[in-house]
Amino acid sequence: MNHWEITDIGLVRKENQDAYAVKDCPESGHTICVVCDGMGGTSGGKIASEIAVRVYVEELEKVLTKNMASEQLKEASSYAVSLANRAICTAAEELEDCQNMGTTLVSAVSCTGGAVVTNVGDSRAYHISEGGIHRITKDHSLVENMVDRGDITAEEARRHPSRNLITRALGPNANAEGDCYICPLAAGEFILLCSDGLVNTVTDQEMLFEVIHGGPLDSCLSRLLEIAKSRGAPDNVTAVLLETTDKEG
Repeated sequence: MNHWEITDIGLVRKENQDAYAVKDCPESGHTICVVCDGMGGTSGGKIASEIAVRVYVEELEKVLTKNMASEQLKEASSYAVSLANRAICTAAEELEDCQNMGTTLVSAVSCTGGAVVTNVGDSRAYHISEGGIHRITKDHSLVENMVDRGDITAEEARRHPSRNLITRALGPNANAEGDCYICPLAAGEFILLCSDGLVNTVTDQEMLFEVIHGGPLDSCLSRLLEIAKSRGAPDNVTAVLLETTDKEG
């Protein structure tokens, strides 16, 4: 996969508590991408997101092999999430000021014909192509539950005062599990991973336009960041854009 990454503190926060990683694994032929959005105290969120990214990538890379079936890859990703969660819980017990720390996680791992996507919390993954934009993941959040029940619309959820309340995260939930999705991809299609700092300031249609029609892919994420900043960028903004090539996983 071709990939581009960006992270920014935004215009309000005093610290960037997002973290991300992209790791090409030449021995197995996979690419691992992960974005985490930390929370819980002045420094706890940063520590939690960094632990999650590091442990997830390290543990997943250990078990990747060539031509893994997508179902095997789902199991491997879920296991790496559980180990990342365990590492955060252990660190929280050892660090007095970080007992309430936690983080979201969204990842994509390339495989033959597509990618396996995993999420915990409200960081998102989108599938983008000439045909449009489709959200792969489902938020673990209060407002997503309200949308599911028909209490509010998806557009109302974007502005709802409780939009930042998540119902599942690594760290606070010792048994938190990731939801896994298999996303088929054709050559030249994209996956966008992002924290809610992007989601809450940039619309899906704006993401689609910038990826497909906005100009050079090398500057696509910078253009999306500028849109977020033009609207106040009240949170950290992190995104990873993946482009599928002819041969993956």
